[in-house]
Amino acid sequence: MYNLLVTAKIGAWDEPFYEYDKSRFLEYTTESIASAFKVLTDEHIETLKGYPCLFAYEGDNENIRIGYLKTIKESGRNIFIEFNFLPNIPQVSFQTISDITPLLDIRDWEMNRTHWAVKDENLFQRLFDANSIDRTDTQEKPISQKLTSPKVTTVQGFIGKVFSFEKNNDSEVFYRGHSKKNKYKLEPSLFRKDEDGNYLFLENEHILYRELIVSNSSDFQSDEYTLDRLVRMQHYSLPTRLLDITSNPLIAIYFACKSAIKDDGEVIILSMKRKEIKYFDSDVASCIANLARLPKTEKNNIDFKEGTFNETQSVQRLIHFIREEKPYFEAKIIPDDLRKIICVKSKKNNDRISSQSGAFLLYGLDAELSEGGTDDINVSRITVTNKESILQELDLLNINESTVFPYIENSAKYVADKYKFNKKIQRTV
Repeated sequence: MYNLLVTAKIGAWDEPFYEYDKSRFLEYTTESIASAFKVLTDEHIETLKGYPCLFAYEGDNENIRIGYLKTIKESGRNIFIEFNFLPNIPQVSFQTISDITPLLDIRDWEMNRTHWAVKDENLFQRLFDANSIDRTDTQEKPISQKLTSPKVTTVQGFIGKVFSFEKNNDSEVFYRGHSKKNKYKLEPSLFRKDEDGNYLFLENEHILYRELIVSNSSDFQSDEYTLDRLVRMQHYSLPTRLLDITSNPLIAIYFACKSAIKDDGEVIILSMKRKEIKYFDSDVASCIANLARLPKTEKNNIDFKEGTFNETQSVQRLIHFIREEKPYFEAKIIPDDLRKIICVKSKKNNDRISSQSGAFLLYGLDAELSEGGTDDINVSRITVTNKESILQELDLLNINESTVFPYIENSAKYVADKYKFNKKIQRTV
């Protein structure tokens, strides 16, 4: 199997990413294969990432490249992809591919149409047989294999894997646990969508923010910054543009195991330059956090052209919000700051943040964190199985519901469950 990706946009494969209209996906693909990939589940995405790719241009004037997809993501009416080329394989001429098009299931006029097809042919074998590439050319692991995560079944094995990841002195490492490896993404709750791709909360972000303060104003009286209020809202499970992370790997593996016992979980390891990490009083954090107070229509009206950016009404209103918490803030925002994803260390203003060694990723306007990471945030993963046994081991290390969620009702539940009468135990005594 392989992916054939054709575009009319000259220079597209010199860029780091590309977007296809969904209507062009699976064109010139046999019906049985098209039916299988019509819905892009996480499993299907991983499968497609495991297939080699031909990256071609319409017509016959450009050479064709060979590589792998490293990111596939649905984005509205488009499919967003990132890719890498195999460095040991030179570009292949259009004529070379043209000579074996029947063997590659490339049909008449197909190379004159922008589309993405999935073919049931062995790409490398066909190229070997045509003397187009050498067998040693493909010895480097494809991207999909490089991103395959190691699997652990014990706490000891997990800690060993954590220590095995390369660390730099100028970087800081955080962790996040997902109970379902193939379901959850690196996105804040505010950005979640329904099955039809509609945002559940994003359109009403400014209303969510104000309504919770109106209903519980006394809880927010001590908060100095909008970021402080977002952290508190996150603590009470209101959808925000914050994503919880922790500096303690044991907390992350606890969250990976605490629910969906039968499903594989995972721990995501996020590494970033220490100098890029922000604190609760950061100006950039204030700029992004106060987006929560702008109505969606005003966010949409922000013009990111650098010359006029700070003069638009929406940005002027955003600056007004920032100056409420920082009176001396200069009336000037760097446009790219509003679209960043930054790591923020907030005040430890509640027991849960303290007990979970918590920090946050704060997402800017329309920001997305690729599941494979970015230039600023390196992402690695560890698959977690045997969850019940791992939870028992974590309990011996005092990582349990009572210590991770330090409220008296959780402590009471933990103590009651721990000392509840158990017939099986009594019979073995």
